[in-house]
Amino acid sequence: MVEEFKTLRDDEIEVLLNAPVLVSVLIAGADDKIDKDEIAQAVEIANSKQARAREQLIEYYREVGKDFQAKFEKYVAEMPENASARSEAITAELRKLNFILPKVDRNFAIKLYASLRDMAKKVAEASGGILGYMSVSYEEAKLMELQMIEDPEKYEI
Repeated sequence: MVEEFKTLRDDEIEVLLNAPVLVSVLIAGADDKIDKDEIAQAVEIANSKQARAREQLIEYYREVGKDFQAKFEKYVAEMPENASARSEAITAELRKLNFILPKVDRNFAIKLYASLRDMAKKVAEASGGILGYMSVSYEEAKLMELQMIEDPEKYEI
């Protein structure tokens, strides 16, 4: 188990472990279609973060990576097909992080938030454009900043 999760309830841990998958589905489906390049990019990012994430997040991403693709496909199948309805559902789920992140180590929360934003950017850049440049759609760009999640750096100490 991830060290930072020791003080959390099981449902809170589940939200944290699902966050990278939800961010990936949110961004990949922002333009109303989730293409195979975006799925492959999301899985590749999750796998690479198991080795190359900030040190404090490696154990977290190992847990996330165990069933990332299966969860991704499950969410795509279960979420509304309409991009707007899907975004609303995912945004509501990601907002739960605003109540969970203050309960974990502040440095972990800050690094996780930055990592999720990085993941959103990389998934958004996964399809279209010329060699990956100029490939972020307007819809993806609006969601990429993950404004539904409060920046842990702004938490009161």
